[in-house]
Amino acid sequence: MKIKSITFLFAFLFTTNLSFSQQKFVTDDITHFWSAYDKIITSKDTLQQQQLLKELYFDKASDGLKSLMQVKNYSEKEYLNAILNYPKFWQSIRKNTENYKKVLPEVEKNIGQLKRVYPKLKPSTIYFSMGAFRSGGTTFQNQVLIGCELSLADSKVVTDELPEWRKPFYKMYNPIHDIGLLCTHEYVHTQQTEALDNLLCYSLREGVAEFISCLSTKLPSNTPSFKFGRNNETLVKQKFVEDLFIPNRLYNWLWGDNQNELKERDLGYYVGYRICENYYTKSKNKQKAIEELIELDYSNDAEVERIINESGFFETSIQQMYDDYEKSRPTIVSITPLNNDTKKVNSEIKQITLHFSDPMNTETRGFDYGPLGEEYVVRVEKVIGFSEDKKSFTFEVKLQPNRKYQSLVTSNFTSEKGIPLKPFLIEFETE
Repeated sequence: MKIKSITFLFAFLFTTNLSFSQQKFVTDDITHFWSAYDKIITSKDTLQQQQLLKELYFDKASDGLKSLMQVKNYSEKEYLNAILNYPKFWQSIRKNTENYKKVLPEVEKNIGQLKRVYPKLKPSTIYFSMGAFRSGGTTFQNQVLIGCELSLADSKVVTDELPEWRKPFYKMYNPIHDIGLLCTHEYVHTQQTEALDNLLCYSLREGVAEFISCLSTKLPSNTPSFKFGRNNETLVKQKFVEDLFIPNRLYNWLWGDNQNELKERDLGYYVGYRICENYYTKSKNKQKAIEELIELDYSNDAEVERIINESGFFETSIQQMYDDYEKSRPTIVSITPLNNDTKKVNSEIKQITLHFSDPMNTETRGFDYGPLGEEYVVRVEKVIGFSEDKKSFTFEVKLQPNRKYQSLVTSNFTSEKGIPLKPFLIEFETE
């Protein structure tokens, strides 16, 4: 064995801040966690448990653990609850976390493969820390943050004690076998700009990270929704387009439980992946396509739309989808007793009724100030409610003579299908 090899082996075995080639790993948090854990579970004193967690784990936290706690808003209470209430779980996963060195060569290999397909790759540090069950992997700036209580689990992990919402993760995945792909996915995120706060940008950004990580490592995605997506792609596209411009539908597709009839979570990853896959396949210059996907500026609407449109994944353009959505939105067709051509109304009016183009969701409604502000708002004295056919809404008012009034009927009113109302400004003067 050469001296260089001996030196490398020694470093591999005895340091916890490991660096293979140019890749830096920081793993001290795992050791610190178990030191804190062993002390905490032997104490019955709540204040002492808190102090041990602080002194032995939080005070020694790496920059990555500090970022993970900030990004996921982890609290001391969450950590102590997890440590004290899931003893069988911790016993079952401890060996995997303490043997983290076994997975680092695979991660290093996969990051090297990413570097080959994207030579402009900027270095990021990978932190292996122990979280409180809300993130197997995420990022902060140029940090890859791995939650080992999730990502180093295998099929032998005992989940009986865990809350029901968390159990499916361990049933759907065998995370430790895909740790290299996960780290590569998160590494891609450190190279990207932030997505705008909408379903399309979030899905595309996740799709870029998943597609590029799979392309570079030549590994298939381990996301369970991909099988469902490929088997039901036409329906998935249809439902995605239906939800695309509705603000409260994000969690149907990403990071939550799907509430539409598909009942499959994280399909936004699949949609984004397929857009990228199509775009890459159609591109004559593959290297340029990779760079365009990774370096995409999500604040540039024209460029985002160009990539999606040129992918051909959807049957129509993003602009056409938006136009169709706008046409589908319910509207206010009239207001009783107000008329569009009436300049002034009687101040003795006691009720106002909004008439809608479509049956409405009777559980949602909303009003706001008009451009003139609070002073001119129409005060609702009493809500009468929706009509039986759900196409009108009545409320009582108290008006004063010789006043100008404004109120904005907001998109908190939604149709039965959940489509937001086109906002409408009520504006009139009293006699």
